Amino acid sequence: MLLLSARPVGVTGKPVYFAPVNRRRLLQSAAALALAPRPLLAVTPNLAPFRVLYSNDTTNISGCVSPWHKAGEPFRTAMLEASVDEVAGKVDAHFLQPGLGMVPMWPSKVLPLEPHYAWIKERYGVSPDSFGKYVLAGGDVVKVFIDRCRKTGQAPFISFRLNDAHHKEFAFPQPGDKPGTSMGMSVTRHYVEHPEFILKQGSKRAADVVQNWIHREVRAQKLALITELCENYDLDGLELDFMRFDSFFNQSETTLEQRCEIITGFVQQVRAVLDRTARYGRQRWLCARVPCLIKGLDSLGIDLTALVASGLDMVNASASYFTTQAMDLVPIRKRCEGAALYVELCHSIENGPKLTTGYDTFAFRRTTKEQLQTTAHLGYARGAQGVSLFNFAYYRPHGGPGRGEFSEPPFDVLLSLGDAALLARQPQHWFFAIGWNNAYQRPPLLPRKLTIGQKTLFHMDMAPPVGGWKSEGRLRVQCEEPLEGHALKVRFNGKELETNENISEPFVNSNLTLLGTREQMRAWKVPASLPLNGKNEIEVTLVSGEAVSVHYLDVKLQ
Repeated sequence: MLLLSARPVGVTGKPVYFAPVNRRRLLQSAAALALAPRPLLAVTPNLAPFRVLYSNDTTNISGCVSPWHKAGEPFRTAMLEASVDEVAGKVDAHFLQPGLGMVPMWPSKVLPLEPHYAWIKERYGVSPDSFGKYVLAGGDVVKVFIDRCRKTGQAPFISFRLNDAHHKEFAFPQPGDKPGTSMGMSVTRHYVEHPEFILKQGSKRAADVVQNWIHREVRAQKLALITELCENYDLDGLELDFMRFDSFFNQSETTLEQRCEIITGFVQQVRAVLDRTARYGRQRWLCARVPCLIKGLDSLGIDLTALVASGLDMVNASASYFTTQAMDLVPIRKRCEGAALYVELCHSIENGPKLTTGYDTFAFRRTTKEQLQTTAHLGYARGAQGVSLFNFAYYRPHGGPGRGEFSEPPFDVLLSLGDAALLARQPQHWFFAIGWNNAYQRPPLLPRKLTIGQKTLFHMDMAPPVGGWKSEGRLRVQCEEPLEGHALKVRFNGKELETNENISEPFVNSNLTLLGTREQMRAWKVPASLPLNGKNEIEVTLVSGEAVSVHYLDVKLQ
């Protein structure tokens, strides 16, 4: 085992890490591996040393109102630098998503931007967005990002979206469509001139407008952009994002073996590019953002064992853009042995219905500090090395009006998320919410309809704090309908629970959006002796009243 000290300091004034040299993998230099002060972290040699990963989608920089960005203000260099600075000392590695994986946010020879934006103007009648204008004027988003990470002690990664769907529904405009300036980042001439590569032509559904990875030319386009990034920039690592969006193949036309062969081959190619272009003898880390459910891996052709053997260093288990505690962490950990596993956390546990058409028009049920900490604790208990943050900036105001409360992101919680021992001493907030409506879980976890006399089962993975659970907890059920005149019964691991009149929020929560009303809620007492380390069975039965649907369920434990 290699012990990484919390604060070893080198001549640069930044933390330095020492490890035996491996024939393929060398640990990062001081600047690349500058971590915030943490307890000792024991890892095997060549395992990625990061605890807290932070994803920056660039869109938030000009799309969210923040202390350094007013509504409608166009992108400029200082904004990107501010988005890096605000998490300095709180995260270990910063992952920038430079666009949608189609059009570069850097000066590119693979896709020269002047003719690209001229074609966009001719076809769609729109000008570049502020990012496009910035690069056309000589700016370089990737270089600014890397330079700022180096100055602030964060390891710079690029997170590359492999099959993003945003705005592609307007690629072939129909009457009434209103393509916006974001078309310049989403659609290329090659995409439009090769409709045979689109998964389902004529559809506007996100899962259909992406490209079919069965075609070698589709994969070659992505590899060319990734290669350009690796050759021209001093990155510490690269993330392959399989979740934006998690649709790559026509399932009825491919076998699992075919899908795995294609994806494993692609990862091998990327690994070779990273190794060939590594600078100063440093290890470059390769991460993959993948579904947190096993069934999702199969549909994408992701064989984690084969990918780790091919040089994958880090696995980021994701529920798209939600925080969830319903994950297959134990089998995923087993499949990616030898790589570092991370549990992804997001700003939302649930999106409400759309208030109007378009993007970002729904309200959010925000992830609380206690939910973030409890989910991270579960990850560590199930073998994760750390956590990742996705869309964390979107606590801030963005999108259309009427979507509920906004606030500054709870940046203070980031300092605790890398400390497994600290998290194991915190109050716990376990939950199930209507979040990721994925294609791999049918019927979905929630909502669940309750009819008289029929038992509805939920299985909740829970991990005890240090010393175990000591005091009585509280379980709440929130239904979509008012519960006046209804009687519900709940059993926890086989024992019927006593009702609790207290249905208030378990912890202080200033964001009231999508929280249940008194008429929708019921609560029960949970004796400290009932919860188990592992799978817990919660049985909910409607005793009287018309059918209702469970919308949310949570358990508070001290």
